[in-house]
Amino acid sequence: MFISKRRFILKTCGTTTPLLCLEPLLLLAEQYAGFTEVEDLFYSRKNYKRPDLQVTPHKHFDQEVALLDSLFPDGVAYCMGAVNKDCWYLYTLNPFPRRTPHQALPPVIEEPDQTLEILMTDLDPEIMSIFSKEESLNATEATKRSGIDKIIPNMIIDDFLFEPCGYSMNGVTKNGCYMTIHITPESEFSYVSFETNVPCSSYREIISKVLDTFLPGKFTVTVFANQTSPIKDTAEELQYLSTIGEWSRRDIQHCQFKNYDLIYTFYSKFPS
Repeated sequence: MFISKRRFILKTCGTTTPLLCLEPLLLLAEQYAGFTEVEDLFYSRKNYKRPDLQVTPHKHFDQEVALLDSLFPDGVAYCMGAVNKDCWYLYTLNPFPRRTPHQALPPVIEEPDQTLEILMTDLDPEIMSIFSKEESLNATEATKRSGIDKIIPNMIIDDFLFEPCGYSMNGVTKNGCYMTIHITPESEFSYVSFETNVPCSSYREIISKVLDTFLPGKFTVTVFANQTSPIKDTAEELQYLSTIGEWSRRDIQHCQFKNYDLIYTFYSKFPS
C-alpha cells in the first residue's frame, strides 16, 4: 500500500480480497484525516486464468461490480480487450460527465498524475527460475540478477522472495513516486505485473526495459494520464507502435474520462 496526503494505492496478488478493505479504509480516512468524500476510485485487473480459485467477491467481475456499486452509486464498469481471451477490467468514479452544449467542460486538475501498468504472461522460464529459493538466496539477489533494480534507477526498494517461489517488490523515489512488481514464476501460469507513476516525457524506454527484463509471450499496457501530465502524449505514441521489438499489437482501445485519458494495448509474440 502506498499512502500519500490524498490517496491510497493498494496492489495485491494471489487470492487476497482487496475490495473487502474498502469500507474500513474509508472509515480510517474519515477518522484520522477528516476526509468524508471520495473524489476518484480506480479498480482494475486482468481476467483470471482460474477465477474458480479466487475468493468471493473476486470470482467474477460482476461480483466485484455489485460490491462497488453498493458503496459508490455513481460508479461505472468497463472491459477493455477481447472478453473471450485477454482482457482488462476497470471500475471508476471518473466517467465523462453528461452536459448540454452550453455547459463548460469540467475544470482541469492542476496536479500532474499518471500511471503505467504492464501485465505479462507466458514468461521466459530461465528468467522466472530466478524468483525461486532454489536459484536465489534472497530477494536482494533476485532483484539484482534479474535487473529489476535497473528498470527505474535510484529507487529505494523493499523486496520479498517467497517460499518456495514467488516475488514482490515495492520501490519509491525521494520525491514520492513508486514502482511495484509482483511475480508468479511457475511455468504453467507465469505472470508478472509492473506498475509505476514516475513522470517522464515518454514511457517507451521504461516499457522496453520491462520487456527486456522479463521476455513475456503476451502483455497488456495501460496508461492513465491527466491533462497536466508530461506523459499524456504516450497515448498517441502507443497508437503508432504496431510492434515493439518482436511483439505485435493485437488490440488497442482509448477512453476519455472526466479527469483522465486511458490507453489500453495488447501485444503478443509472433506467431500469436
